[in-house]
Amino acid sequence: MAETAEAVEEKTDQTQAQSIELSEAVGSEGGVSGGSIDILLDMKIPVTVAVGQKELTVRELLGFGPGSVMKLDKPIDAPADLYLRGTKFATGTIVVVDSRFAVKIKEISGLNTGSETKTEQ
Repeated sequence: MAETAEAVEEKTDQTQAQSIELSEAVGSEGGVSGGSIDILLDMKIPVTVAVGQKELTVRELLGFGPGSVMKLDKPIDAPADLYLRGTKFATGTIVVVDSRFAVKIKEISGLNTGSETKTEQ
């Protein structure tokens, strides 16, 4: 142990610190000022809605064809899960709006609005 400490001291003595002068960075006029997050507010991020899932073997998957039905793990009245980049952030109910699927947000994870209580399925 004593030999190791001496070896470290020798290496420290051999290395000399050099001072350098750094110039001050100049701010650009096109940058975000004052910590504004406005640039982030217009970013588009993909949201994935999961109505259920199922694990299959490759054999089962290859057995599918047109008209095949795959039963999912959730009952019809269970909420759909909403994900941002693989992380669940909300649950909702599948609805139809203008002949398209839509999701009515039921609960956002981590927020307790008091109007609904979180239930695990």
